[in-house]
Amino acid sequence: MKIHRTAIVESEIKAKNLIIGAYTIIGKNVSIGDDVVIHSHVIINKNVTIGDGVEIFPGVLIGKEPKGAGALARTPKFEKKVLIGANSSIGPHVVIYYDVTVGVNTLIGDGASIREQCRIGSKCIISRYVTINYNTTIGNRTKIMDLTHVTGNCAIGNDVFVSTTVGMTNDNMIGKAGYNEERVKGPIINDGAIIGAGATLLPGVVIGKKAIVGAGSVVTRDVKEEAVVMGVPARSKSKDTIENGE
Repeated sequence: MKIHRTAIVESEIKAKNLIIGAYTIIGKNVSIGDDVVIHSHVIINKNVTIGDGVEIFPGVLIGKEPKGAGALARTPKFEKKVLIGANSSIGPHVVIYYDVTVGVNTLIGDGASIREQCRIGSKCIISRYVTINYNTTIGNRTKIMDLTHVTGNCAIGNDVFVSTTVGMTNDNMIGKAGYNEERVKGPIINDGAIIGAGATLLPGVVIGKKAIVGAGSVVTRDVKEEAVVMGVPARSKSKDTIENGE
């Protein structure tokens, strides 16, 4: 192990080939696997598990406790634990709240934020400055590109591609009716779907398997499996129309 003299480590660590950089803080009851690299100025709070081969870049915070500061209509619910799967990479200045699970071989890009009660699968890419709100599940091999916002109470399947600057919403009342978990629902994006750049998905819409949502579209209703929709509001297009550029 190579632990920088300025690092603070409150847990008993027995990992092989572990590197901990300068001014990093490791809290109590943290488990770290073999061949892990933790760069400088990282904070890992208590009850966090880091799998083998993980690399954590400077400025990361893992194990943030959600607090509403009296402004939230929703009371945060969470378990005080985090699991980062083996061979994952956590980019600079990522913030991961408590009650988050990240699968193996997953890349979390620079500045991403992952809220409580989120489950992210294996071999995913959560790109730079993506925000994933509370109680959201993301399947395996899914890619979510830069500056996209995934709303709370959302479900995204396997092999989904979500392009840049996509917006998702979960409350048709825009917060005016308070928080009700039965009513406040984000989109459901099924396996293999593709969401184009700058699209907006309104609360509760269901995107069918292998469906395609065109760039800049506003999706106000469910999209059938393998359908292609475009426009504001989004409407179905035939493949012939798309190939002809219409």
